[in-house]
Amino acid sequence: MDWLKKNYNFSHTAFSIDELIILDVTRGQRDEEIFFGHVRLLNDECFVPIAAGGGIRSLKQARKLFHSGADKVVLNSILFEDKEVIKQISNEFGQQSIVAAIDVKIINGEFTVWTDNGSVQQNTNLNDWLKKIDKLPIGEVYLNSIDRDGTGHGYKIELIDQVPELLSIPVILAGGAGKYLHFSEALKDDRIDAVATANLLNFIGDGLEKNRKKLLDEKFNLPSWDIELAASLKDCI
Repeated sequence: MDWLKKNYNFSHTAFSIDELIILDVTRGQRDEEIFFGHVRLLNDECFVPIAAGGGIRSLKQARKLFHSGADKVVLNSILFEDKEVIKQISNEFGQQSIVAAIDVKIINGEFTVWTDNGSVQQNTNLNDWLKKIDKLPIGEVYLNSIDRDGTGHGYKIELIDQVPELLSIPVILAGGAGKYLHFSEALKDDRIDAVATANLLNFIGDGLEKNRKKLLDEKFNLPSWDIELAASLKDCI
């Protein structure tokens, strides 16, 4: 776990984000204890809320995740497999604690929905699936474009055109962000409540900090932190 501290200074990075999303995208056999250990470590390092998931298919697993320091659980495949588990988690931890992750790929103009790390296509389109999701005790939707994920070429804004007009759940758009203009374009759309990026966290040095400053300068509604003051207060603890 030392590589997390070596490569990611989350005690500083936290000032450039509102929430940290951690997904276990391991293919094949997962080691839950290692993943839960990562969540515990990040909880010690990062003061913003943590949403975590990947392979969660039971209330017992969700409990372990919350007890490891996660504030929210991210669910994907289980949404199709067992909706009763969704209700159980909601009853114990609250609807606001559940994030529905939806992976979307456009095939012949159709917005198809995929599960199991984007390896299994479900027999539904995005619009119909979101209508069903809206009836479940879900707090947020994490809408990810498989086509754009990891490219840095910008969000697939067309996904938002598939969102039902009366959807009651906030939408986080993911997949493709690589620079400030991508954030700006998405956040100017009233149908999008938040944006996510892995590209700027993993590959662009201080890209998160610089991009957040630009968004604040343009008066986007984001929290503004006094990093120097926070650092001095931390030293006093």
